[in-house]
Amino acid sequence: MDAVTAVPTPRSGAAGTARAGRLSLAAALLCGALGAAVVLLATRQQWSEGTTTVAGGAFPLTANGSDVTGVPAALAVVGLAALVAIFAVRRTGRFAVAAVLALSGAGTITAALLGASDRGALNEQAAQVSGDTSATVDALSHTAWPYVAAAGGVLLLAAGLLALRYGTLWPAMSGRYERGGAEARPRRRPAAVDPDRPEDLWKALDRGEDPTGA
Repeated sequence: MDAVTAVPTPRSGAAGTARAGRLSLAAALLCGALGAAVVLLATRQQWSEGTTTVAGGAFPLTANGSDVTGVPAALAVVGLAALVAIFAVRRTGRFAVAAVLALSGAGTITAALLGASDRGALNEQAAQVSGDTSATVDALSHTAWPYVAAAGGVLLLAAGLLALRYGTLWPAMSGRYERGGAEARPRRRPAAVDPDRPEDLWKALDRGEDPTGA
């Protein structure tokens, strides 16, 4: 007897597409929200530390991520806004917003990795503290927080790539919020009321109508 190969039906294919859309949407929302939160948290932490010589002694210097660069935090906010805006647009607009989300993640990664070896913020502090514009930081060291910010950027990038690949399967904002949505629909004419039927009178009153026709 010949083996029988099952042929997938259109219904099963549609179910698989819907499932892929739901899973990708959940993953993108999780990655985008978590990534933005991680970046914003990391940029508020200490990224580097060192010392400078003041009056013959060593003066400690520290710099937070926001002192080193404001790019990661700004791009995290842009990425989070793009993630929300995806549901307000369709077709080409959704593709463009998804691209913005992906680019914000890539930019965050680049800026965070560059900030991991930055000396500029502490050099500026050294010049201010010592009163010597040529003063530089000594014994410079960096923490792991720049790499944490870069990891948040990876999550934003992943959310953007998921939106580019599966965004067409995701739901959009309800048509009631679109211009001319509910207002453009014709209003239903009230049903005729038979004054001899009590049930019709009660239904008219429930609808806020005058059953007497006055």
